[in-house]
Amino acid sequence: MNVGVLTILTAMVAVLSARPAPGARAAENQPDWRELNAYMIGVQAYIYTFPWSYMSEQRWFRSEDVGHRANQLFHFRDLKDASHVDGGSPNNDTIYSRSWLYLKDEPVILTVPAVADRYHSVQLTDFMDDNFAYAGARTTGNAGGTYAIVAKTWTGTLPAGVTVLPPSSTPWAFLQVRTAVKDASDLNAARAIQDQYKLTPLSQWGKPDAPVPNTAEIWRPLDRNADPLNEWRTINRSMREVAPDPRDADLLQSFSRIGVGAGLDIDALDPDTKKGLARAAVDGRRIIVDAFAAGDGQTIVNGWNYPPPATGRMTQTRDWLLRAIQPAVGFNTNDPIEATYLNASVDGDGRPLTGKTRYVIHFDKDGEPKVKPFWSLTMYNKAYNLVDNPIDRYSVGDRSAMKRDPDGCLTIYVQKDSPGPDKETNWLPAPDGHFILFLRAYLPAADIVNQSWRPPKITAVGG
Repeated sequence: MNVGVLTILTAMVAVLSARPAPGARAAENQPDWRELNAYMIGVQAYIYTFPWSYMSEQRWFRSEDVGHRANQLFHFRDLKDASHVDGGSPNNDTIYSRSWLYLKDEPVILTVPAVADRYHSVQLTDFMDDNFAYAGARTTGNAGGTYAIVAKTWTGTLPAGVTVLPPSSTPWAFLQVRTAVKDASDLNAARAIQDQYKLTPLSQWGKPDAPVPNTAEIWRPLDRNADPLNEWRTINRSMREVAPDPRDADLLQSFSRIGVGAGLDIDALDPDTKKGLARAAVDGRRIIVDAFAAGDGQTIVNGWNYPPPATGRMTQTRDWLLRAIQPAVGFNTNDPIEATYLNASVDGDGRPLTGKTRYVIHFDKDGEPKVKPFWSLTMYNKAYNLVDNPIDRYSVGDRSAMKRDPDGCLTIYVQKDSPGPDKETNWLPAPDGHFILFLRAYLPAADIVNQSWRPPKITAVGG
């Protein structure tokens, strides 16, 4: 539907909703038409502008370790566990390195070490949470190299031996390195690889004594939990430094009528419009979370949800709800060809997964996910954090010391309490309440990428 027509219809519905029925008196608490109009357009605006809110928050929180500075690489030295409470569905398979990059003024040169016999990847994501480039095992191989990370607006000359990667569509970008860890005894070897990754602004390349260039401020977003209007204030400020796509001018014109847009002043709005926007921010986020839980855009197979085929690059779909769901659930998500993540919040009969029930997941012989490096099954609570448990086990997979059934099949026990000493090697502990499972397939075979592989049902076996 044409955006202008949609806006007119929205306004008509708002006006009609605000009018009392014939012969009846309007209730004293009947919302003003301005509130209804701001709410209805505001929900659309919230879903569209969600990256400007969410990524601003994540830029602040995920740069704290480096003093909120750009172009500074930080290494996490241990696998994620239940002490991580920032959500985002972290894996328990690799150790992470990360940096927020500011690319408007100049490129940043990435040095990747040679890595033999170990899965590793460098994922580069723009401010819309879209992947724009990779380096590592799949894309650039194991020999290492030097690569220029650039914004699409940059023009210039690179040093000899530096390969330019596909550009970022936004001046801010996020870099995340995943270095696989086989087990606890392998940590030091993985850390040694981390230490060889380097980030160097172009102006410092080959000039170790050159001054560190200034970059744009990483500013702290306003607390949306203190005031729903704070989220709109953050969005409007963020849109000043990361401009929306010009193709979306009609949408932006509609949103500007309720004070949403680059540099607009939420505080200058009338009280009724503010009320509508405050409600829209709360309900807009609820829509995003509930849509994911309901499997919106996903393909359901045996209770498991395959992600949308465009996962990792959702803006190209121009489906703004799917684009909002992606960061809300996983912060930054791999392209399916790099790693496909299936998720499940219900069992094979459609009932919500809960620690009050015991489950089994049974892979037939040769029926496990076909992957190059490895696959894993990870447990999360409803906040997308790893689940505390008495044996400090957060995931299982083909690298785990699990026992095979006598016929060569594999059975995994998913439940709160131990299934017994003879089965504990195959136990994935669950929390008390509802939980979510992620099945990660790293460098998956074609049948997983094209979603023809059928994962086994999660079967309830007792309370």
